[in-house]
Amino acid sequence: MPFPGGLWWLLCCRQGFTLLRRDYGEADREADGEAEEEEEASFELRAQGDQGSLEVSLSQPTRSSSGSERSLLVAEEMRSLIVEKGPGPVEDDPDALVKGWLQREVRGGVKTPWIRPRKYWFVLTPDSLDYYSSNEKGARRLGSLVLTSLCSVLWPDKQTYKETGYWTVTVFGRKHCYRLYTEHLNEAVHWVCAVQKVIDSKAPVQTPTQLLMRDIEENCGSPEVLEQIYRCNPILRYTSSPLYAPLLPFPYGSLDQSAPGPRSYTTLRDEAVKLFNSLQQLEAERDPVPLMQGVLQTCLDLPPLVDEIYCQLVKQTTEPPAPGGQGDLHYWQLLTCMSCTFLPSPPVLRFLHFHLDRTESRFPASEMAKYACFIREALGKTKGRECVPSLEEILVLMRRQEMICTVHCPGAPACSVAISSHTTAEEVARELVSRLGLSQSPNLFALYEQSRRREQPVGSATLLADVLTKFENLAGEEREQDPPCRLCFKHYGFLDTDNVPRDSLEFALLFEQAHEMVLRGYVPTSEETLQTLAALRLQSLNSDFSTHAPFPRLEELFPPHVLHARLPAPRRRPPTKCRGARLRAGLLAGGLWGQALAKQRAERDQRLRGRLREEGASTMAAIVEKWKLLQGMGRPEAMAAYVALVREWPGFGSTLFDVDLRASPVGAGAQRLWLGIGAKAVSLYKPGEPEPLDSFCYGRISSFGASDSSTFRLSVEDRDLLFETSQVDEIAQLLNTYLASAGARQPPQPQESATSPPASDPTALSQGLCPAAGPWQHRPPVGSFHS
Repeated sequence: MPFPGGLWWLLCCRQGFTLLRRDYGEADREADGEAEEEEEASFELRAQGDQGSLEVSLSQPTRSSSGSERSLLVAEEMRSLIVEKGPGPVEDDPDALVKGWLQREVRGGVKTPWIRPRKYWFVLTPDSLDYYSSNEKGARRLGSLVLTSLCSVLWPDKQTYKETGYWTVTVFGRKHCYRLYTEHLNEAVHWVCAVQKVIDSKAPVQTPTQLLMRDIEENCGSPEVLEQIYRCNPILRYTSSPLYAPLLPFPYGSLDQSAPGPRSYTTLRDEAVKLFNSLQQLEAERDPVPLMQGVLQTCLDLPPLVDEIYCQLVKQTTEPPAPGGQGDLHYWQLLTCMSCTFLPSPPVLRFLHFHLDRTESRFPASEMAKYACFIREALGKTKGRECVPSLEEILVLMRRQEMICTVHCPGAPACSVAISSHTTAEEVARELVSRLGLSQSPNLFALYEQSRRREQPVGSATLLADVLTKFENLAGEEREQDPPCRLCFKHYGFLDTDNVPRDSLEFALLFEQAHEMVLRGYVPTSEETLQTLAALRLQSLNSDFSTHAPFPRLEELFPPHVLHARLPAPRRRPPTKCRGARLRAGLLAGGLWGQALAKQRAERDQRLRGRLREEGASTMAAIVEKWKLLQGMGRPEAMAAYVALVREWPGFGSTLFDVDLRASPVGAGAQRLWLGIGAKAVSLYKPGEPEPLDSFCYGRISSFGASDSSTFRLSVEDRDLLFETSQVDEIAQLLNTYLASAGARQPPQPQESATSPPASDPTALSQGLCPAAGPWQHRPPVGSFHS
């Protein structure tokens, strides 16, 4: 049924139409709208060579100005950027770099299958990208995108071509985004390269804030000139009105898709404006800590915004309406947190130092001056953070105080250590070694991160404030029954376990670490010996047997895997090979037969749990009987007997890692083993067997290193051993530590690989194990402290 005439006219007026090679409707509105938008002032569009007088007031753009005012500002701001165009394209125009027909999506909507992109004649010049209604002389120019160093262009995307059938070229300008379509890839690539070449040829754009920062630095010795600069340029002072553009230049359309975490971000320019709105909300917040942490997290996810936030905070703390008021102090507190988390670029850092000096001179002995002094000292120590400050750290920084960190010591009371945002794990380990009287011990100590799932050493250069932030984040994710994460002070490496005094604190640490190895199943011995060890553990905890003595849980005395090994292995049904049989099994599983199978599995699990309780009860009874035989043995004697039994295993003192030994470089025939790293040798054990399969002294090791993130290579004389493990960095660092402590004259060099950097390269090690200055220099091991 044909459309009525009125409906056809409405459709044409709405979408625009082409008649006799001339565009009407949408094209007219598009050109007028773009011209009107281009007239809006933007203070950031100022070329590097365009330096105005200091007496000219440079204020941020306002959306309430009249059209005539905007036209005057544009004439002043963009005179050097916009080139006057003629009435239409000329075939022999010397300024045209590239020209041709391209399709552009309909303005204001997403390209849909029933509305094809409209074709226009595009001309790229050294200053702009223009498009016309046709390529004939006298054709009307419909739009122009001024190209500056802040513009950006995206390469064609193959996924978009699969979905739409067009190769897309996207050009981001100050106000417009041109999405151009072509059916030919070589044509799209040609346009992208040409536009990018024009953008690269443009001089860097500087904002008024950058120009004024440079002027302030040049005139820092003239107080009269500085006061004139601040008086004549409101952009440097506090404002209660919103900000419509960043203070620093950011590329147009620079989407940051690589930001970690669940948060989604838009362009850097939009995020900068949003952050200024957040800063203004900070003034009236009763509890500003969550908002501060959100601002810090955005800066961590988007590092280019760090300088912008520093400039915004300097602006808002310059001549505020109520100096020292609640809102002003909130700005200073956030600036304090920023100074302990991020280090700005050198120009912004110099500008910040000038602002701090100016504040101290104008408001001596005030709260602002105290924050300024604290910030100056923090900037001298800040080197970058992995995590934003925790909520507790922000509260402490708001009061300019130190945090109290609790470090647990097995066999000894927990220690409380005062730390700042710049305290490293090595500094805390050094303090604990001195406080606990371990300075004369030849062994190595370290701080460890302990949780229910894993335990790993903390790198010596790691900031403890970052570790506490991780603990805070994990506490919100874990379940209530999970134990909280904590810091623990333990042995990192054993160089001498025979001469540790029994009455010393180090022997208590050695005893606790030996017991931990027993519970993890890393001490292969008989079940009878394991029961004796459990009885000695009870004697050391509760002294002589008593029915009123507190009984720990069985898994805290006896390795749980031994009890599970007594249970019968579940029978596995052979796989169904016939396709029809698999189909019938799948249909039966969803009906009554499936319910019967579920009931059988529940009954079997209940029987296994009952059997496990019976085995546990009998094992506990045997342990108690052995405990009764230890009547009269003191705690030191019980601990010494425990360590003596564990020391009978040849691998005592080694750190064990679960690895898979690959029989060939392609990874076929992997064998599960224990890799023991000791002070004198590297050994291979079959899990559960006391004697090693092979042992290599360090003189036989020619090289070692990481082949990739999960493969550790150990070269022993004329053969290479490849181990699959998730602890590649920990193994390499521990080997490095023992070799450095032994002071070998001609130590082996870590092996380089094509897929990963050498072990001596700082980037080759994980963040949990920071590298030393060189591969074999005699320094305290990373993550540990040699007393």
